[in-house]
Amino acid sequence: MTLSQEAIDKIQDPRGLSRFGPILFSYGFRPFFLGGASWACVSMILWIASLSTDIGIGGGYGARAWHAHEMLFGFGSAIVAGFLLTATPNWTGRLPISGPPLMLLFLLWAAGRLALLFPDTLGVVPSVMIEAAFLPVMTIVCVREIIAGRKWADLKVMAGLGALALANLCFHYEVIAEGGPVHAGRLAVSAYLMMIIVVGGRMLPSFTRNWLAKAGKTSFPTPHNQYDATAILASLPALALWIMLPDERITGAAALAAAALHAARLIRWKGWTTGREPLVSVLHLAYAFIPLGFLAIAATAFDVLDPVSSLHVLTVGSVATMMLAVMTRATRGHTGRALTASRMTCLSYAALFVCAFIRPLAGLFPDQLSLIYAAAGMLWVGGFGLYLWEYGPMLVNRRRQSIGG
Repeated sequence: MTLSQEAIDKIQDPRGLSRFGPILFSYGFRPFFLGGASWACVSMILWIASLSTDIGIGGGYGARAWHAHEMLFGFGSAIVAGFLLTATPNWTGRLPISGPPLMLLFLLWAAGRLALLFPDTLGVVPSVMIEAAFLPVMTIVCVREIIAGRKWADLKVMAGLGALALANLCFHYEVIAEGGPVHAGRLAVSAYLMMIIVVGGRMLPSFTRNWLAKAGKTSFPTPHNQYDATAILASLPALALWIMLPDERITGAAALAAAALHAARLIRWKGWTTGREPLVSVLHLAYAFIPLGFLAIAATAFDVLDPVSSLHVLTVGSVATMMLAVMTRATRGHTGRALTASRMTCLSYAALFVCAFIRPLAGLFPDQLSLIYAAAGMLWVGGFGLYLWEYGPMLVNRRRQSIGG
């Protein structure tokens, strides 16, 4: 147990309060996982409704741009914030951001959601300025904690968060100046992918080894070494080319090389040995969409798959499934629950994985567009809705005494 977790246990009392205020604001994962999962459902329902009715969303910002933005920077930024605000104290040994500072961070995120949903109330530019404030502030907070804790190696994760903040600003600029996102969406997805590649590359073998050791097995994943560094470095030019030159064959070649490296990296972690515990095996399945995503990038570059479909392989498959996997594990671990997946948790995983396979079919079967949109949307809402149903009460109630597992 880390210093930060011990501190949280000590300041909680049976009434569900801490000396910093409600338990909901005692640790970063609580408000941001709850808010992010809720917004994942609400924003998707609004988007699906807008496709079949006259409901207006996004006002002068544009409904399609609003949907793309809220998936990348609304829902996504909340989950990243929840993860980093929870992981950073573990990395640094410092107390977590709690109470009023955490409340203000969450309110800043929520204000961005309202401002962009109704941008005509204040005007598009003022609304964008409100929305764009969260990620830079979040970056400053996390960098400050890492510097204060002298964990210099963890600053590389902050580079991904900084890239996400830059992508958000570029997204807004492109929507206002160009009528829609051009490069910024791919920059944002690339930032998410690099965070998964770097942080996931540490988590997966560690969690897998811990589970295998507890299960009495001795065939452990290959620890982080020079091969992992090579796979990480190979991802950078592939993603940079995809951002700037998505239709060029050189992009396809670089993406194929990255796909091969990450497929081999995943095999080295021996995920097939964890099938008895979905809470561990889901991390491997989610990471499998990294090589699949690079294959989708290559398929687009070679005119086999349309750009929107390849983008959704990455956003739903690589990013959202890993987020859900991390959310369930972190919530259980930090609220004193056993680290084992329930049937409802497995159903939430299944819904999102099926969504990841169905949504890219829209480009291949344009005659079934409405059906595919509806099915993918319901699966998305189902996946995050099940998380809210099971984990919502854990997020708002005090931590249980630790359970082995």
